Amino acid sequence: MEKKDLKTRADVYLLVSSFYDKIREDKELGPFFNNLIQDWPAHIENLTDFWESSLFLKTRYLGNPLEAHVKVDRENNHCITERHFGLWLNLWFETINELFEGDYAENAKHRARKMGTFLYMKIFEARQQ
Repeated sequence: MEKKDLKTRADVYLLVSSFYDKIREDKELGPFFNNLIQDWPAHIENLTDFWESSLFLKTRYLGNPLEAHVKVDRENNHCITERHFGLWLNLWFETINELFEGDYAENAKHRARKMGTFLYMKIFEARQQ
């Protein structure tokens, strides 16, 4: 299969849905998501909005990822660690590499790395409050 770069919302949807298929099956990450998310199609659409906004500078995403991740950590007895973020990032990179190549694909990796670091730091900061 010849790979192309991320260019459209449909591409972002393919990336996000393929990635979360892996997340849901992962023995360490799956429980965080499967125990919390009740409506997977709506969640995938919301995350597609987020990544489309992040990659293509669109303004459709209105959520608060920081608040959502702090809540997940709190509801899981503050058990999220750097290992979980590493696993998440590895699966993200793996999914991108399987499906896409090019500048936007590399940017999706870069943005995920930055976002993961930011969220990791903010989750632990929130624990101190």
